[in-house]
Amino acid sequence: MAKPILLYTSLCLQLLVLFNGCLATQTSRQQRQFNQCQLDRLDALEPNHRIEAEAGVIESWDPNDQQFQCVGVAVVRRTIEPNGLLLPQYASAPQLIYIERGYGIFGGVLPGCPNTYQESQQQQQQRKGQQPDQHQKIRNFRQGDIIALPAGVAHWLYNDGDSEVVALSLLDTNNQANQLDENPRHFYLAGNPEDEFQLQGRSPRGQRRQQQQGQGRRERGHQQQQGQGNNLFSGFRTEDLADAFNVNEDTIRNLQGFQEDRKNIVKVKGRLQVARPPRSREERERLERQEREQEREDEREPRESHRGGRDNGIEETLCTLRLRENIHDPSRADIYNPQAGRISTLNSHNLPVLRWLQLSAEFGRLQRDAIYVPHWNRNAHSVIYVVKGRAQVQVVDDFGQTVFQDELQQHQILTVPQNFAVVKRASSSEGFEWVAFKTNDNAQISPLAGQTSILRAIPADVLANAFQLSPEDVSELKSNLEQQEITIVTSSRSSSQRRAIA
Repeated sequence: MAKPILLYTSLCLQLLVLFNGCLATQTSRQQRQFNQCQLDRLDALEPNHRIEAEAGVIESWDPNDQQFQCVGVAVVRRTIEPNGLLLPQYASAPQLIYIERGYGIFGGVLPGCPNTYQESQQQQQQRKGQQPDQHQKIRNFRQGDIIALPAGVAHWLYNDGDSEVVALSLLDTNNQANQLDENPRHFYLAGNPEDEFQLQGRSPRGQRRQQQQGQGRRERGHQQQQGQGNNLFSGFRTEDLADAFNVNEDTIRNLQGFQEDRKNIVKVKGRLQVARPPRSREERERLERQEREQEREDEREPRESHRGGRDNGIEETLCTLRLRENIHDPSRADIYNPQAGRISTLNSHNLPVLRWLQLSAEFGRLQRDAIYVPHWNRNAHSVIYVVKGRAQVQVVDDFGQTVFQDELQQHQILTVPQNFAVVKRASSSEGFEWVAFKTNDNAQISPLAGQTSILRAIPADVLANAFQLSPEDVSELKSNLEQQEITIVTSSRSSSQRRAIA
């Protein structure tokens, strides 16, 4: 009898700690963002810093832009060429990585977890005279995946396909897990990488950081004679590392990357040899077809959602946490109609690790002239990245002022602060696709139209007096809202009668 009581008590304590941690995260976010969102204008932002590496390109948005300061995030996009490896690194803040294009494999090293993958006998024979290699779990990724990574978790990405991988990363610098400052920081474990957010040097805070880094490097005169490294190992004395790892100093100098010039993304010699479950030929062909046939997949009837089931957030342990979920798959759409579009949401209910990160995501696709009705994010900021196409977007603040009214185009970013109202209308023949990162693990919207509209929930006489409408006008308004079952509608310009998605 004692064991069930202890188990129940332990579970309650874990849930209490998790609940308090979530409250602390939100409280910290509110304190650190106070007076940061006094915005009277929003802009569609494009990357303004570029790094060309040996096997890819890195583009970043200025994290000191007022909009990113308001939302408390930083954004970087990496293009990885075939057989390219994004060097192992970790960040000071939780992050979501959206795979815009391509497929490959990645590793996330969770501290304290066992090395459960062991190379095959064939691989051991190829490495004669060497110890059998073991490492932590390796996961596949493909177009449309969201990869969730807690702060401080080392990870790497490898492109084992035949086309480029494009990966967009959002770092939540205002998260409680980041106790340094609001500067986005990547700690590289290898190579001689460049700072992916060099434009931060324009701010006084960034300039002080660069001056401190320069002073520290000048003090390492004995290392400057050998070259200058920018990875985590390069700051230590070579002899100390050699003693700590019990290897010769030549090996340590390779770790320190003093002579490296390949930067953040490097070309793998041959093919990357790691222990992992092999992809079948059918799976590889399916991935290639997916890239060629994305448009046709978007028009398919969604099947029953596969969300829920075996994962409930309690049964998962730290070492077996799911870090990846595909948000493109039409079969998991939460809202769908081929005449207007679809929306898929990813939150802590279908990817429990997001409860830890306090982040979520949304993927949407609108057909031409379809409208995502005016709404606001009730409990989160939203960072919208345009995947494809164009849309006319309007954002309205708490004074009823239009702070953004323009066409949002491919690869641009627009931040929408919490409670600012937004509406989207697809304006290109190819429609409009976007992914939105949200700063809450269970972000919720409040629509102004549709069956769940606040107008439909307000008594008719209140509406009549608030808006000076006749009883007949109020009745017609509420009747039309009742017919609109969800929040994406076809435009009246493209149909004789505005129809809601059923």
